[in-house]
Amino acid sequence: VNNGILEKRNYFMRLLLLFYPWLELLSLIQLGIETSAMVPLLWVLAMFMLGAALIKRVGTASVLRLREAQQSGVLQQSLFLDDVAVAVAALLLMIPGLISDFFAIVVLIGPLRRFLARLLTGKLASQSSASGRHNSASTPGGGSNFRSSEVYEGEYQDISEDLSQGDAGAASQGEL
Repeated sequence: VNNGILEKRNYFMRLLLLFYPWLELLSLIQLGIETSAMVPLLWVLAMFMLGAALIKRVGTASVLRLREAQQSGVLQQSLFLDDVAVAVAALLLMIPGLISDFFAIVVLIGPLRRFLARLLTGKLASQSSASGRHNSASTPGGGSNFRSSEVYEGEYQDISEDLSQGDAGAASQGEL
């Protein structure tokens, strides 16, 4: 039963990959028909430059945040997820066409991006639990052992060597 669903999904993805560039081209041709030939050219150039500027800004900001996190010892995953989302949106803007620009704008709008993330992660979590795969950081109740706001500091000492040497000494003296 699952093989039929997977085959249909693969077939749909192949068709999408085949027709997507043509749909992008058609959208630009239609924009040129409705306005003038110069508007699609300027649109593609402007969106490419905007995408390149966004990638440059996100890359610089990510490096600065990573340095701050390294110095403070606290890494906030949500900041990096936002940076990755903006980088994906920038790449979508750099692809010529109106369809990819629409999806880039959807990804750039914060509430829509968070809604899509919840929707996708909810589906992924339900798929992984249905297939029997569990995250190593999760508890049997489904919660996580780790909380991002808690930081524990301390020191440790490896006593396994001391214990093994102590047991060997005790065994040689007959004190076990």
